Amino acid sequence: MTYKIQTLNNGRSLIFRLSGQLNTESVEELAGLLDVEENQNRIVLDLKEVTLADRDAVRFLSRYEAQGVKLEYCPIYIREWIFRETASM
Repeated sequence: MTYKIQTLNNGRSLIFRLSGQLNTESVEELAGLLDVEENQNRIVLDLKEVTLADRDAVRFLSRYEAQGVKLEYCPIYIREWIFRETASM
């Protein structure tokens, strides 16, 4: 298993619980899911079980966070990488 996306709805938010490795392939799939839900629900990405992320994944997370998607349980290394990517733009 490279990655897994589990969808939960708690009545206030649509939560995408991500686990495994995030890469170009996984973020393309996730982007398709988010685009469908974008205007209908508050979206949360639960990153607690993410073990590895590549540059495409970090740029994806940064872009969607800037659009209002909440990153929950974001690993410190990903948070720092997002900060560096945003600062270099």
